[in-house]
Amino acid sequence: MTHTGGFQDDDFWTEFYDFLFSDQRFAQAEELLDTSALFAFPRGARVLDLACGPGVFTVPLARRGYEVTGVDRSPAMLDRARKLSADRGVTADYVRADMREYANPAAFDVVLSMFTSFGYFEDPADNARVLRTVHNSLAPGGTLLLDVAGKELLARKVVPPKVVQRGDDLLVQTDTVLDDWARLRSDWVLVRGERVSRAALVWFVYSAVELREMTLAAGFEDVEILGGFDGRPYDQDAERLIVRAVRRG
Repeated sequence: MTHTGGFQDDDFWTEFYDFLFSDQRFAQAEELLDTSALFAFPRGARVLDLACGPGVFTVPLARRGYEVTGVDRSPAMLDRARKLSADRGVTADYVRADMREYANPAAFDVVLSMFTSFGYFEDPADNARVLRTVHNSLAPGGTLLLDVAGKELLARKVVPPKVVQRGDDLLVQTDTVLDDWARLRSDWVLVRGERVSRAALVWFVYSAVELREMTLAAGFEDVEILGGFDGRPYDQDAERLIVRAVRRG
């Protein structure tokens, strides 16, 4: 079975779910919300979790008392998020929508885009469009928190194929740099007994300078680049590329 549609292929999310959303990933989200000052939002803040997936951040944010909306284009992931909300006894709104088009003017105090959920559209103009719709959805004074694997970080991490095993399942991931570091291709092969599934994802990778320029062009101000959820600088010791930006009046 081959999934060539990547993130647009709903079967892809179902087939590779255990590797994309491990228990460790859910635990990491809980830890970040407990320990990182970046998530110390005002009490009762209205939060948009963009590309929310199965509710990794949506549900724990709702449990902490925030008014949360999760947006995703995958029905399968939204079904999982709704089930997780019900199981945890929390309330969150879930909307199936394309992030290029979803906009609820001035409806949110915070917009989150976590775990490199940005850059996957074939036309780079569409990635810039996402930032403009996010800007439109934020209330004046609202904050964007965008978390990606920066180009500078990927440059030191693109290595020979990586192998990950979960139980009896085996995943082999091979990354290839494209277009002079404009994009990255990730080919996945998942082996479950005699069943073999393949998928390919291609996305644009951005440097700190490129993302800062894109964010400013979308109308944001006070753009800050951070190198981790602990607020460290984006330098040789950075772990992530995090953009924090504000929509002014």
